[in-house]
Amino acid sequence: MTAEVTQNLRSDARDNRDRILEVARAAFAADGLDVSMREIARRAEVGPATLYRRFPTKEALVVEVFSEQMAACAAAVGAGLEHADAWEGFRHTVEEVCVVHVLNRGFAAAFLTAFPAAIDFAAVRSTAFRQLAELVRRAKATGRLRADFTVDDLVLLLMASSGVRVATPAAARRFATLFLEGAAGRPR
Repeated sequence: MTAEVTQNLRSDARDNRDRILEVARAAFAADGLDVSMREIARRAEVGPATLYRRFPTKEALVVEVFSEQMAACAAAVGAGLEHADAWEGFRHTVEEVCVVHVLNRGFAAAFLTAFPAAIDFAAVRSTAFRQLAELVRRAKATGRLRADFTVDDLVLLLMASSGVRVATPAAARRFATLFLEGAAGRPR
């Protein structure tokens, strides 16, 4: 539905919407969900009326930002599943999900605390775990992933990545690489 709404907007309105989302994403990641709508409008260089026309409530704005992050993670998992080489697909997924997670700086936890009923997170999590379990199974089958590795180890990675203080894609990829080196099995 979001894609349909965005496609039907004039180019200037689409630009405003994109700028609002970019600013909100950065503001929520850096400062938490307490950033006011007025402050987001100011940083996005739009009037409050423009912001509220696109996102009538703060929850609507936060849900849109969180949905984009969930979509980025889902895309990374999907790309990993489609990769011809199971280990490379697993490695790519771990790196990309780690980047999203490090850059969001605890946004997901704050979102779920502030708006627990906004998204059926249980269904999203169930699907993600199923897909990640398949990635893990495939990577193990290559012999390049430790035999004792589980999906819970990926959860530990995400928990640990919350402590990465330099929130850059390069830092996230470095952190993921160190994790992957520890998760690698002995080649057969």
